[in-house]
Amino acid sequence: MTVKVVVDTADFNAGEEIQRVQQLADSIGGVASFIGCMRSNNDGRRVQAMSLEHYPGMTEKSLQKIVDEACKRWQLQGATVIHRVGEFVPGDQIVLVVTAAAHRGEAFAACEFIMDYLKTRAPFWKKECTDEGDFWVEARDSDGQAADRW
Repeated sequence: MTVKVVVDTADFNAGEEIQRVQQLADSIGGVASFIGCMRSNNDGRRVQAMSLEHYPGMTEKSLQKIVDEACKRWQLQGATVIHRVGEFVPGDQIVLVVTAAAHRGEAFAACEFIMDYLKTRAPFWKKECTDEGDFWVEARDSDGQAADRW
């Protein structure tokens, strides 16, 4: 089982990361991935830019804990989480989650679990720059509900 967890300002190459995970073992039968991108609107406001902040050290540990929990729940053979921080504009990639397992169901479930937990349990702070001013983004009830089902 190989796990990669990265918090960085640099962009990532999703294709290379997926291929790296896929090649970890010949017993992998399914690889699931999710790429989160910055969108140009939120709650009806046009978003021109976004700043994503984190607590160095604590954030990486939190992400590792989330991946470790996914590995306990599903028989993963590989997992990657790359989460960017810094300044973004619409269309920029922000997060990549890749999971690999012998069967697709485990890969899909683990990928979704990791993403739901990243949205609710990882220490990131997001500020959006809009036409109406700058806003710190509050947690959504729907994100909490998604995480609660696990």
